[in-house]
Amino acid sequence: MSLFFAAGSPTTEFTPAEIKAALFSALDKLGVRNKVLAVPPDFTRMHSMAGKLTEYAWNYYGDALTDVLPALGTHKGMTDHEIQTMYGPTPRDLFRVHDWRNDIVTLGEVPSEFVREVSEGKVDYPWPAQVNKLLRDGGHDLILSIGQVVPHEVVGFANYNKNIFVGTGGVMGIHRSHFLGAVYGMERMMGRADTPVRRVLNYASDHFAQGLPIVYVQTVVSKNAAGKLVLRGLYIGDDAECFDRAAELSLQVNFLMLDREIHKAVVFLDPSEFRSTWLGNKSVYRTRMALADDAELIVLAPAVHEFGEDPTIDKLIRKYGYCGTPATLAAVKNDPALAGNLSAAAHLIHGSSEGRFKIRYCPGHLTREEIEGAHFEYGDLAEYTAKYDPTKLVDGWNTVDGEEIFFISNPGLGLWAYKGRFAQ
Repeated sequence: MSLFFAAGSPTTEFTPAEIKAALFSALDKLGVRNKVLAVPPDFTRMHSMAGKLTEYAWNYYGDALTDVLPALGTHKGMTDHEIQTMYGPTPRDLFRVHDWRNDIVTLGEVPSEFVREVSEGKVDYPWPAQVNKLLRDGGHDLILSIGQVVPHEVVGFANYNKNIFVGTGGVMGIHRSHFLGAVYGMERMMGRADTPVRRVLNYASDHFAQGLPIVYVQTVVSKNAAGKLVLRGLYIGDDAECFDRAAELSLQVNFLMLDREIHKAVVFLDPSEFRSTWLGNKSVYRTRMALADDAELIVLAPAVHEFGEDPTIDKLIRKYGYCGTPATLAAVKNDPALAGNLSAAAHLIHGSSEGRFKIRYCPGHLTREEIEGAHFEYGDLAEYTAKYDPTKLVDGWNTVDGEEIFFISNPGLGLWAYKGRFAQ
């Protein structure tokens, strides 16, 4: 087990040349590889710097890089425009589309006793370690798992083996891992590297994935004083150490701990990145620990036109809406369709305020009836954008017409919490 490169700090700003040199130095240590698979994130993680790292991997390996499999999880396949925007000149014909319902093999099964133990008895089922069949059967002598470590609602911090077992995972694995995280409790998970879901993934790595030649390329990204996204840390290795180091830095640069609660928050969902509430609800769960009781969260969502990116899940979200934990758990017991799609049930929990604060969605392409049917308050996008203009607000505290609001330009970049609530 090795760490091939590790550098970063809260003030570090890697230049593109330094990023490339760092990756090349790590790959040099691996020796000659003849067939390489890259597993970077998809366009929903555009800001991860993983697109550029994938391009650099192609620069290094040339024809030996035979496949690029974006870790879609349940997301839709990337468009040609998204691939070109994110991965630059990396050849289009290298890209494969992960089909989480069909292209799956199961490497092994985490026992139900282990899942019951780490969940404190909240769930009692085995967990299948599923991956895209290309990882097991593609004949690669290197799998580069590339991605950003950032606070995450399902697993505590995104990336490391989540990129493999969820990003290229299958129906049952994704459903059960999401539901485990939701019933254990988001507030107990986000911003923590050691969580029940991570322990399940680590069990799978240790017991079933030792034969896969995986090397992890982990980034930590945040905005600098000028508001520009910069690479703060880069950690490359074949075991948990690179993830642990990255999570430690991410906690410092991506987790904003506030001295007081937010009573009104405005979150902007970049139209190139957020087109569904499935993704856009980062606005809800990344801010919930900072929001006061009876606060209002206003979500400016110009490109949001659907709830779930998967048709089956979209239908379930429309049927039940973001109705809170008790109602969702009751529905799981009574509706086989929801019980068979546990990640949808988890998402309904993630996207609810549990009645604690008001969520006002201002969508570009959903009607008032659709929004209110999902248990959100509706806001007219033009009206709210005129009042809370994202081009004029700065990240953090602002005063608009004498009213104090907290603005977040991209909820995917961090996690916000009030010190008192996080301590609880």
